[in-house]
Amino acid sequence: MDFGNLLDVAKKAAREAGNEILKIYESEDFSIEAKADNSPLTLADKAAHIAIVSFLEKTNLPILSEEGKEIPFDERAKWEYFWMVDPLDGTKEFIKKNGEFTVNIALIHVGNPILGVVYTPVLHELYFALKNEGAYMEKGGITDKLQTSSKKITEKGLSVVASRSHMNADTEGYLDKLDDPKIVSKGSSLKFLLVASGEADLYPRFGPTMEWDTAAAHVIVKEAGGSVVLMDHKTSLFYNKKELLNPYFIVLPS
Repeated sequence: MDFGNLLDVAKKAAREAGNEILKIYESEDFSIEAKADNSPLTLADKAAHIAIVSFLEKTNLPILSEEGKEIPFDERAKWEYFWMVDPLDGTKEFIKKNGEFTVNIALIHVGNPILGVVYTPVLHELYFALKNEGAYMEKGGITDKLQTSSKKITEKGLSVVASRSHMNADTEGYLDKLDDPKIVSKGSSLKFLLVASGEADLYPRFGPTMEWDTAAAHVIVKEAGGSVVLMDHKTSLFYNKKELLNPYFIVLPS
């Protein structure tokens, strides 16, 4: 399998999806009526999904997308490789128009993400990683390699990224155990990318997420030197489970 070609396809798909999202995001009739069937949010989700599928379907690999049809586990369980897609991650951030939303595309192999692309339409930043090839960010024709920080969670003054929209008691309880942490708020999978780039040291997520919310950014963090693990700090987050809801997890640096 030509993983380099698959990465190129995913990057093109993410950029095109971003273009479709921006057409709606920047339109004059933007509305915050997120639950209406024809809301800008819904239209953006669907437009991004269609754009992504138009590229990925040419690879002849199965596609599991938040906006796609529900696929029975009995069928999914037979997949060795498949695409996992979130066409628009960061619903609340899209509605708030703060730019903190992303397009997420991952390639999963037997439960593990091995290729990931995360695109930020407003910032025009393309983050990507391929297993054993490192993690990178492209912007304006310049590509930078990503590297997590080398700090330990016992150190004082860690920069800890938390959800802008999903802070809860469990998260606050975890933060209370750290030594004078500095809290950074961010939406969508950008929280992972702050850890991957070393801008933040830690990201505890003690709230609901779906597999497509995390898969692409997971491999980017891993290739940048970090890990995405369960509460035991050892077991890696796993994909293509019968239930696609993630357990609580922590994103750690190298």
